[in-house]
Parts: sequence; structure tokens; C-alpha cells
Amino acid sequence: MTFTPKKTRRLAAKSAAAAVGLCLATGAGGACAYWATVGAGSGSAVNGTMQSVTAVAFVAGDGTQNSLVPGGTADVAVRAFNPNSFPVKVQAIRGNGTATADANHSGCITTGVTFVDPAAPLAPAVAIAANTSVLITLPGAAAMSLASSSGCQGATFNLPVTLEARK
Repeated sequence: MTFTPKKTRRLAAKSAAAAVGLCLATGAGGACAYWATVGAGSGSAVNGTMQSVTAVAFVAGDGTQNSLVPGGTADVAVRAFNPNSFPVKVQAIRGNGTATADANHSGCITTGVTFVDPAAPLAPAVAIAANTSVLITLPGAAAMSLASSSGCQGATFNLPVTLEARK
């Protein structure tokens, strides 16, 4: 049997119609449509970098209840700065090294001062808005042992801390 171009087109049209009808009748319409489509594309994304939240810790206030004396504790104030363009939450604050006395108290050989880590995670977490700072007060977070040198009287102590902040 010989097919002419006209007959070939009619046969192809009938075959295509039969295939579509079969797909629709068997519920495979989605699969037929999927295989019948062609597409191409590409995408990209850039991951931002979170800058470190910085902190400075010091004994809060200057009243007698906040004075640090041998065998006692005092509140610690932590000034935390968020340099990011988005808000962050401080989840934890931990001591990160040995407390040191200011330069005017060279006789303060044994400070006996420690930072008492508050419970982690902080409850509630402390929110810091974008490009701002907050003052976080930690009750009783500085402790001074009875072994402190007498040369530490009147000293200001540097309390190194680390903040755990998340977006």
C-alpha cells in the first residue's frame, strides 16, 4: 500500500487524536502533558554573611548593691551591638577568658573575679534591631573570691564574654 502526503497527514492527525483520547480516557492526561512540554531555564541565589555581634561587659551601676567585694557578686551589664541590616536574637552569653583589672591597678595580681554564665538559652532571647545596640543586665553574673589581692580594691574589671546570636 502506498501513502500519499495527504493520506500521511490524515493518518498522523488520527494517530495524535487517538493518543490524546487514550491519555484522557486512562487518566494519564497530566503525564502526557508533562512529556509534551519542553522548557529550559536557570536560577541563582546569593547567601549573605552575618557579621559578628559585639559585646562589652562591665559591672552595672555604681551603688553599693552593685559593688564587687571579696566573697560577693554584682550585676553585669553587657552592651551588645548588632552591625547587621537585619534583627538578631541573643540566645546565650558565656564567659570567654580571664577577668583582668584596669591598667591603674598593677598590684591586682590575683583578681579572683569570674563571670557566672547565665542559664542558656536566655529566656527569653534578647532581640537586637538592625544596626543598634542594647544593654542586657545579668543579675549576680560577676563573682569575686576571697583569694582576691588587696591591690584589686577600686579596680575596674574587664570581663571577656561571647554572645551567641541568631537571625
